[in-house]
Amino acid sequence: MSDKIIENNQVTIMGEIVSEFTFSHEVFGEGFYMVDVSVRRLSNSVDTIPVMISERLIDVNEDYTGEFLMVSGQFRSYNRHDEQKNRLVLSVFAREVSFIEEELDGAKTNSILLDGYICKLPIYRKTPLGREIADLLLAVNRPYGKSDYIPCICWGRNARFASAFEVGEHVQILGRIQSREYVKKLSETETEKRTAYEVSVSKLECMEE
Repeated sequence: MSDKIIENNQVTIMGEIVSEFTFSHEVFGEGFYMVDVSVRRLSNSVDTIPVMISERLIDVNEDYTGEFLMVSGQFRSYNRHDEQKNRLVLSVFAREVSFIEEELDGAKTNSILLDGYICKLPIYRKTPLGREIADLLLAVNRPYGKSDYIPCICWGRNARFASAFEVGEHVQILGRIQSREYVKKLSETETEKRTAYEVSVSKLECMEE
């Protein structure tokens, strides 16, 4: 059962460690730590992706900044209570990690496969230059009755196709994880720079039930 479930959320990223480990939480005596990995895009810009790693997979007391890492796992979400509101927090949950010599040239440094269900009506819009975009929120089932809620963004003809999706529709997505900075207005005088994470969709398929 659990093996089948894991197939619906598969991530592989390769990149450079750009932070030290910070403690996240503990489950049954096993500590989990966060670390940031910088993953290069084909355009040479970078995505900085938070990765959650068990202390049983890596020595979290070491500073590996500047080392290159390959991570396989799932893209997961949880709700954090923040300023009387819930914030969706996303990270890559590592199942396997290995050090690599450097970023592999031309290799798939960032890929994700998701199989889930549309849980909010898609938001379709056009940029001022006429580029079509659709935002999706995908619920991806996890073992033990849990789900991850993953924001996805589609472009062009994929956006047009996705704009007709209904809530509950079963879809499969292939893409990459991207990070995007934005400014959140906290009050009339205060703003805060935050980072959003989403899946940039390259392939999209509607699954027959």
